[in-house]
Amino acid sequence: MYRTVYSPQGARVNLDGREVINMASNNYLGLASHPDVIQAAKKALDAYGVGTTASRNIVGNFPVHNELEKALAKYKDVEATLVFNCGVSANTGVIPFLVGKGDVIYSDELNHGSIIDGCRLSRAQIKVYRHKDMASLEELLKEPVKGKKLIVTDGVFSMDGDLAPLPEIADLADQYGAMFMVDDAHGDGVMGPMGRGTVDHFGLRHRVYVETGSLSKAFGSAGGFVAGSKEFIEALRPKARSFIFTASPMAPCLAAAALKVIKMVSEDESYVKKLWENREYFARRITKLGLNIGSTVTPIIPVIVGDEALAQKMSQDLFEKGIFAQAILFPMVPKGAARLRVMISAGHTKEDLDLAANAIEESAKAMGII
Repeated sequence: MYRTVYSPQGARVNLDGREVINMASNNYLGLASHPDVIQAAKKALDAYGVGTTASRNIVGNFPVHNELEKALAKYKDVEATLVFNCGVSANTGVIPFLVGKGDVIYSDELNHGSIIDGCRLSRAQIKVYRHKDMASLEELLKEPVKGKKLIVTDGVFSMDGDLAPLPEIADLADQYGAMFMVDDAHGDGVMGPMGRGTVDHFGLRHRVYVETGSLSKAFGSAGGFVAGSKEFIEALRPKARSFIFTASPMAPCLAAAALKVIKMVSEDESYVKKLWENREYFARRITKLGLNIGSTVTPIIPVIVGDEALAQKMSQDLFEKGIFAQAILFPMVPKGAARLRVMISAGHTKEDLDLAANAIEESAKAMGII
């Protein structure tokens, strides 16, 4: 059963009728319920109504869609972007456009499910390399291929909070003549200068062929996007099936909200700075307890306990203590790697983080984890 949220998403939420500290949301910059963002959405509702009623290719663009795509392109330092109704649609639209039958995709074994679905829809051959293992990737790349090659990876892996070795992948892509695609859903608004993403974090802007991202996490709204050259985006626009065959493209109010956040983050680095201050503070506290947080280097802090029943019990115990941290189980993570996935936000106060860390410590001790 889903829990029910009776309040806006924020550092604290009303969940199932009680206030809890929210350590489960992807609201990295704490802007999902910012008054200025809400006001931008309200203005768009008054101007354009709620739904779009058909695909943008059929009924046309609202001005806010064009404004958002231009602002995103400037923010991401690319020539153009195309906004989809969600990140899943972006991946399932762009991958089959890039490759098809007779081509080969090289995919990290821990890539997001939407990447996996996009790969399957393409009908290209899929070769899975071991997680972040460049020897494994190169071994596959050496095998003869008649068609096109595409290497695809998450920038930030959503369950472990670790980074893909993008510079090394870029080198292999160049060496073996492969296109290079990065899904940076959990890196946008988080990694790199001004939160421009993991590609910029590594200084690889001109070495990545295409990038996908999300507007539903750090940017506090909803939707996904594809970023690349103007020529590529113009070719993709009339052919991405998940773009042209949807009667529910991104609602104007959501586009307006995302546009406002992009402008806020572009003009004020304090949101990203605060996120990382909170991340470092909380990670130090949890690490000192001797808990296993894996290889995370991002605001995704997994508390890995292994046993699924124990992870579920700990999540419920924390909820009773006023902390919401979701248990993550197979198939979202491998068997034997069950965990609490603790998500840090710029909206958290030091008091929130201390209360969460104290509750995790108390629960872990009671259950014999530490």
